[in-house]
Amino acid sequence: MRRVFCTLKIVRLTVVALTIVVVGGAPRAHASATLLLEEPYGHMRIFTGTGHAAIYFSSICAQSPVVLRACAPGERGIVLSRYDGVGAYDWLAMPLIPYLYAVERAEDVPLFADTKMVAYLRDHYRRNYLENIIPDGLNGETPGGNWYQLIGTSYDRTVYGFEFETTPEQDAALIQKLNSSPNRSHFHLASNNCADFAKEIINFYYPKTLHRSVIADVGITTPKQIAKMLVKFEARHPELETSRMVIAQVPGSMPRSSAPRGVVESFLKSGHYIVPSAIVSPIFAGCVFAVYFASGGAAVFRPDRNAMVLSPGGELETPISKEDRKAYERQLKHLLAEASPVASPESADKAWTKVESKAKTEYDDRGGLILKLQVEQHLVRLGASAGNVLDSSAPPEMVERILAARLEAELKHGPARGVSENVVARDWSLLQQTMRRETERESRAALSASSAPVGDSATANGP
Repeated sequence: MRRVFCTLKIVRLTVVALTIVVVGGAPRAHASATLLLEEPYGHMRIFTGTGHAAIYFSSICAQSPVVLRACAPGERGIVLSRYDGVGAYDWLAMPLIPYLYAVERAEDVPLFADTKMVAYLRDHYRRNYLENIIPDGLNGETPGGNWYQLIGTSYDRTVYGFEFETTPEQDAALIQKLNSSPNRSHFHLASNNCADFAKEIINFYYPKTLHRSVIADVGITTPKQIAKMLVKFEARHPELETSRMVIAQVPGSMPRSSAPRGVVESFLKSGHYIVPSAIVSPIFAGCVFAVYFASGGAAVFRPDRNAMVLSPGGELETPISKEDRKAYERQLKHLLAEASPVASPESADKAWTKVESKAKTEYDDRGGLILKLQVEQHLVRLGASAGNVLDSSAPPEMVERILAARLEAELKHGPARGVSENVVARDWSLLQQTMRRETERESRAALSASSAPVGDSATANGP
């Protein structure tokens, strides 16, 4: 009886505490859907620590962000989610590549991103495709608001995907339902948030599968809760085709995201709340611990367990092993130490961050993403993606810098952060090619100098 009383008391007190805080402060050939569990980022609070939830559909596409249709052959589907304060709509649909990377083509995903580049990519896409929903500010400037969550989510966070099987008939029924229902915002953090929307969608396909947790999340639906329940549902139905995937956060100087949490878990693990609570009322703090452990919060939920890595190109790839990652790290340090002291292996990504902060992001005449940089007295254009980094006019040492920064950043965070064997191998090959080019250029320069006529050399060097 005492334990039940403690549980009920903590639920009531936590609800009150949360109210005070709020007031004061890749696709398969067949039809499928994928729950996207997106890590939180930024300053951790009780609710922001829960992350974001969305649904990716492989066979549903968008006539516009608010009108759905079946995909035509070769199309890659859309991501559907509920947002707060974006055009007064309840839900919006975005193509997969722009949703993840704010570009239209997978080959344009940047190797290394910073805040300025991400802001440029998002606004460039908004102006081209979303201005009817998200218009410019009064003076033509980029508007404020939450619209940025529609575009380029992989710059802010790592995303975990939980794919489940659907049928064309189910997809068609969902299209009809959403297109014929009022699409007006009724977002509410505690009762109609992004996780509630994802829960409703999944329950449309598999009725009564998901529900919120009254104890662990004080009745608020969280992305982590619905992901855990979907995993349990899939375990009970092995006849369904399911899979897990990780979509890596793009390497760069953007802050790294963190593990998603439930509501009580966020309260417990945030020093902003649990420490003052423990000082004011040790009993209250003890009840928080009791609820956390009684609800299974202490059990480790690994969303990346047995997950493949979804590459920007849409392929599911094998994550790099811990041993291979360590081997690449050692080779990278050795290679850079031999090549030049310009790019220090201890600070390659930090050094490149300073260089990139002075660059201007643009698209070239062929639609490729580039960085314009001032190198001494010359303006150079550096290809910013794997598709064009070797085709730019930038000096080889500049290309080496961005590739070294990319490799150091992606190897630093390990396989749990969505690093695939193929992507690391590709970046390693690009770096080696660049270094070979630099060596060949230096050899040609040395040969040319040694074969120059003596008289010309003397004239060039003065008497």
